[in-house]
Amino acid sequence: MTIMLIVLSAPLAFAGEVDPATINAQKFGMITLIPPIVAIVLAFITKNVVVSLFLGILSGSFIINITGSNVFSALVQAFLDLVDRALNSLADPWNAGIILQVLAIGGVINLVAKMGGAKAIAEVLAKKAKSAKGTQLITWFLGLLVFFDDYANALIVGPIMRPVADKMKISREKLAFIIDATAAPIAGLAIISTWIGLEVGLINDAFTGIGVEADAFGIFLNTIPFRFYNILILAFIVITTLLAKDFGPMREAELRAKEAKNNNSEIELDKLKEHSDLEPKEGVTLSVWNAIIPIGTLIVAALVCFYYSGYSGIMGGEDQNLIQLFINSPYSFEAIKEAFSASDASVALFQSALFASIIGISMAVGKKIFTISEAIEVWIDGMKGLLITGVILILAWSLSSVIKELGTAKYLVTLLSSSLPGFLLPSIIFILGAVISFATGTAYGTMGILMPLAVPLAHSINPEMSFIIVSTSAVLTGAIFGDHCSPISDTTILSSMGAGCDHIDHVKTQMPYSLFVASITILFGYIPAGLGLPVYLVLPLALVVIFVGVQIFGKKVDEEEVCEIAQNIN
Repeated sequence: MTIMLIVLSAPLAFAGEVDPATINAQKFGMITLIPPIVAIVLAFITKNVVVSLFLGILSGSFIINITGSNVFSALVQAFLDLVDRALNSLADPWNAGIILQVLAIGGVINLVAKMGGAKAIAEVLAKKAKSAKGTQLITWFLGLLVFFDDYANALIVGPIMRPVADKMKISREKLAFIIDATAAPIAGLAIISTWIGLEVGLINDAFTGIGVEADAFGIFLNTIPFRFYNILILAFIVITTLLAKDFGPMREAELRAKEAKNNNSEIELDKLKEHSDLEPKEGVTLSVWNAIIPIGTLIVAALVCFYYSGYSGIMGGEDQNLIQLFINSPYSFEAIKEAFSASDASVALFQSALFASIIGISMAVGKKIFTISEAIEVWIDGMKGLLITGVILILAWSLSSVIKELGTAKYLVTLLSSSLPGFLLPSIIFILGAVISFATGTAYGTMGILMPLAVPLAHSINPEMSFIIVSTSAVLTGAIFGDHCSPISDTTILSSMGAGCDHIDHVKTQMPYSLFVASITILFGYIPAGLGLPVYLVLPLALVVIFVGVQIFGKKVDEEEVCEIAQNIN
């Protein structure tokens, strides 16, 4: 079994010149874990993500810059390094595009709210969703509809469903969980999304590296049935909703939400973060079109901008086969798929958000709800609420750069890899991906690190394509699981922001659910699949276990318990 360890290190050994991250991983060892540990532990202790990320970056920069015993000099250099990383993060075109689209979408959402669109939609949905079950299922379905990008999902679904969830006595924590669980998991599965380019590109590079000619997109399609965590977390939402059962901290949050609504407790209502600033302008006539047109424009424009971005890149490139494809059949499924794969998501999302903003402002002025100056002011006011999101994202990206330079992920790969039976490899890859993604807060980065390691390892143990496909899927879904749990993940941050939920409360209530689904993913998903059981047996079995587990561990929130909590508080 020592061959496994040799193979695991093979991609690094044959990569030519050793990169600085590998050198630092060997030099610092366990010390490379300090920055993510500092950020994650402090996030739970202080409940302040900004301070936690700041100190996490500072600790990593200090480790990199310390030489000898001059601690003061190292601290000064660490602070200067932190500033440089923050500036470099903001200067990166991709990151700048993400922050700009976050701010622009915030402006659109505020326009929709002030024009009465959000409230009108909430009232319509409240009539359709006459129960907490209906509201949660509609939120889940809306999350599936915004399949093309996890960021857009978090920022669109949350503000629309927040008033309905409040009215139906659903906790902000539960809303944030549903949003988060239908963001990256569905975007990672979608064949047209902002994720597809990265996933297919990594698969292609990994298979080229082992000398196997394969259709990367075809491999991606074959991994979908084995993306157990993605599929099971989506099913988990439906099962817990239909059974009306919760467990752990989430159940406590649901009890608090119902007690607050039943007893008008000012403390609990404050915890639910009622946002009066999202109320419509006084005297405005409520109309669902004031929401449907701007938000619909945002979604449709995003799809068009993804296509155009990819089309422009391909037509300006050197791949003659792709150029010919777009000349002959520019709107075929193959062409659309290639366009989305080659698109610059950050630019496309900002373009669509800006266009939707123009449409929203034009509607507000055209309907005489606002003057042009008032509409622009409302749009800018909407951005202000998301400035903290921009700060957190910059800090998260800066921490990611420190972790990358220290070689934290490479050290974890070496630390957690071990001599195990081949059938356990998909499970080990899944766990390894989850740990790295949790510690670094990035599913993208984790996929990029693990894919070139996992595919050669799987191929050396069992060259059967079915086994390699299962191992490949474990990379993709393990990264998403870790990202889903991580308090320093941008998607987690945006989901809590979109739902109006305290970020640490979101992380604490979501984690037991994610761990529950991940345990079933391993025990009833990747282990049986690693043993060669067909997916048409494995996946239904895992779904049944999810159902049984919720029945056993879950408990309904009944009115008697709510009243008892209210009496204890009073």
